[in-house]
Parts: sequence; structure tokens; C-alpha cells
Amino acid sequence: MVSKILFWSAFGVATRLMQLGIEMRPFFQRGALIWYPVFGSIGASFGWWMTGVEQRQVQLLQQRKNILIEKRKRRAEREAAGEEPGGALTAHTGS
Repeated sequence: MVSKILFWSAFGVATRLMQLGIEMRPFFQRGALIWYPVFGSIGASFGWWMTGVEQRQVQLLQQRKNILIEKRKRRAEREAAGEEPGGALTAHTGS
């Protein structure tokens, strides 16, 4: 998690440097050096938020996977017991 936050922090600073490069302004000015930690912290907060989003999505996918596995297990047990896949309401039209 820390590595992702550090990555996004560096991304925030790199974004600022790219912006200054596009504007053809000097990267290091005496009055502008105070803003680099601000851009880094904005990038770090975005990374922290994205890490939380990723964790919630992984948890949700794991829950859905467990539900599907249980459903398949119950279906396999029903089929092994001799029931038809559609249940008792299945009508056969044979020739």
C-alpha cells in the first residue's frame, strides 16, 4: 500500500513538472518550491483513495465468487441426487 501511495505522490510531482515543461517555465524557482510537496500530497491522497477503491472491489469480487461457487456446489449436489436441472416444473416432450 505504501508503494502505491509513493507512486501516486511521485505522479503528482511529475504531473506538475510536465505542466511546467509544457509552459516552458523553469522547474525550480524560489517561490515555487513550496508547491512541490503540495502536488506530491495531492497525488498521495489520490493514491490512498484509489487503494481503498481497489480493496473494496477485490472484496466485492471475492464475495461474488464465493456465492457462485456455493451455487454451483448446490447444483452439483442436486444433479448427483437425481433431480433434473430445472426442478420439478420441467416438462418433457419426447418423441
